[in-house]
Amino acid sequence: MNIQWYPGHMTKARRMMQEDMKLIDLVIELVDARIPYSSRNPDIDTLARGKSRVLLLNKADLADGKKNQLWAQYYRAEGFFVLEMNSKTRNGMKQLSELVREACREKIERDRRRGIKNRPIRAMVVGIPNVGKSTFINSFVGRSLTKTGNRPGVTKGKQWIRVSRELELLDTPGILWPKFEDEAVGQRLAYIGSINDEILQTQELAYHLILFLQQEYPRALEERYQIAAGTAADVLGEICRRRGCYKKGTEPDYEKAAGLLLDEFRGGQLGKMTLEIPGESS
Repeated sequence: MNIQWYPGHMTKARRMMQEDMKLIDLVIELVDARIPYSSRNPDIDTLARGKSRVLLLNKADLADGKKNQLWAQYYRAEGFFVLEMNSKTRNGMKQLSELVREACREKIERDRRRGIKNRPIRAMVVGIPNVGKSTFINSFVGRSLTKTGNRPGVTKGKQWIRVSRELELLDTPGILWPKFEDEAVGQRLAYIGSINDEILQTQELAYHLILFLQQEYPRALEERYQIAAGTAADVLGEICRRRGCYKKGTEPDYEKAAGLLLDEFRGGQLGKMTLEIPGESS
């Protein structure tokens, strides 16, 4: 299942980020804790070369806690300042301000030696679509400043936000990269809602998700839908029956059931899951 999505506005957004990078002291990158490798845009490493880096494992509450720790250790070894967090509940926000100061310690000390006072740290917030950047900023600042939504592409342009006298944030649109070399990366991005659903073959995607769940989290389908086993088609058909997904009369609506399965996976109703671990995916 080869999924590719790179609309034209992302090229413009990437160019804008490249131009603004010279103004930046720090790059704060959000990834989805369920797919910490697949949700990292490799272009960000190129754009942010030479900058201090903070990496936030966002939506950590939806992921496997033990695997969150594995990924945090992995990325710290790669040179990132790492924090597990949940932007919606503000879990992890208190530690972030201190982490930002730690990441920019050299910059702060350099300003002090030069006699520069009260110059705020300027941080660019980056990440793929639908990873939660706007929710994070609103939670961090403590008020609603940016539009949020559970679909990709809500943030269209850049926006400077003053958090305090010490910190300013530059919000940027979510961008992907031109081609996913690994088909599994595209699938995982589609699972979490970072690909426009309108271009997806939802039923086929649901089949792949069912196969993954049966292999890695075999109790999830049973506990959520009371379905013990079967082929992917059988499972989706049983979801149709149990959730009343029908077209006319008794004809199963597989597309509706597929959409329901994906929505409930994305919302965490199937349980805490991580789809990749260090070493296997990277």
